[in-house]
Amino acid sequence: MDAAEPLTAADLWPRHHGGVRVGVVDVGSNTVRLLVASGGETIVQRRAILGLGAAIEATGSIPPEQLAEVADCVADWVKVARRHRAERLQVLVTSPGRQAANGAELLELLAATARVPVRLVSAAEEGRLAFVGALSRTRDLGPGVIAVCDVGGGSAQITIGTQDGGAAWTRSIDIGSRRLASRCLGDDPPGEAAVRRARTELAPYVESLVFPAPKVALAVGGSARSLKKLVGGTLGAAELERALDMLATTPADELAGEYDLDPGRLSTLTAGAVILASIQERLGVPFKVGRGGLREGAVLELAARAEAA
Repeated sequence: MDAAEPLTAADLWPRHHGGVRVGVVDVGSNTVRLLVASGGETIVQRRAILGLGAAIEATGSIPPEQLAEVADCVADWVKVARRHRAERLQVLVTSPGRQAANGAELLELLAATARVPVRLVSAAEEGRLAFVGALSRTRDLGPGVIAVCDVGGGSAQITIGTQDGGAAWTRSIDIGSRRLASRCLGDDPPGEAAVRRARTELAPYVESLVFPAPKVALAVGGSARSLKKLVGGTLGAAELERALDMLATTPADELAGEYDLDPGRLSTLTAGAVILASIQERLGVPFKVGRGGLREGAVLELAARAEAA
């Protein structure tokens, strides 16, 4: 297998690669996450909310104390992965590495601290991996064109393709739930006027996007999973508007208690809903909430590379 050749969900699933155990640490705008998996099955997951994107939005850079914090966190997750006998490990850095003025310093520090390969993931590659991961964990999609939308804290990716052919089209918008929340949605609850401001702020990022028409659309990531808890089932236009009405007018602690939502997620959930609603309107089909995403795609690809070596 050519190490430079992108892999599709059809390449990776359901072969399971003989149970090669691999681990990925994902350094994102809001969280740092670990996934260790083998044969398509999750062995261990960890998450820490560090909020790098808020500092990047405010100052353009990651301050020294947060650089040290993320380095310590990544080193801890690498130790956890090794305790769970991960044979291959990789650190992925997404929007913080692309958006921070000191992104190169972040990458160098992580490489020196973690002592495993550190990879800056482009926006297009982030979308492709999310597409592979989402399709690998989602059944009964049937033939036809599939869209996968991954809303992160610093950016959002929309990727369109098929199960057999893989990702054929991907676009990224350079604003995610953390960045949009920092700009427009600081109060609790934010209020309807703030939601309108957030829609206005988002509009220039999405208004020029024209999508190939999908048969099915999947939304992956924490915002989509939390919104499903709020409104249930699929995330169509009506469901997303209902979620926005609730988020705009209900204090976060009430929503967390009633719907079993992560309080750490609620600070960015309204912004995530605004982004998903805008993209869903342009796609023209409701979102199903997918189980996989970037990390699942990355561990499958890492396992395939390990087997092919």
